Amino acid sequence: MNERVRMARLTTVGGSFAARVLEARLQDEGLTVALRGCVDSPYAFTVGAMSRVDVFVAEDDMEDAKLVMLVNEVDSVLDLPPQRERPRDPWGDRAFWVVLVAVVLLGVIPVVRMATGG
Repeated sequence: MNERVRMARLTTVGGSFAARVLEARLQDEGLTVALRGCVDSPYAFTVGAMSRVDVFVAEDDMEDAKLVMLVNEVDSVLDLPPQRERPRDPWGDRAFWVVLVAVVLLGVIPVVRMATGG
């Protein structure tokens, strides 16, 4: 029972890690997956065209694979932490100016005293 399965390119990812993660997700759904490109190479290129890995699935599984990728996209968006607004520090900007004015005054007062002879 060694029959050949026609494969079609689903997508291209950058790097073997991303390819292995996608492969595991697709296989978890029972789909046939094959990776082509810079996978498990002793030269682990992670930038540019050298890191390109093509992900192939069985032609019969293409629609299911696209659905899995869509679910991945939705999950990744929903997993983002909610954007919290940073509470405004009432002394944030003012504190800098208060300290600056205090330093200037402390530096000016002795100069004025020396200049007036006091």
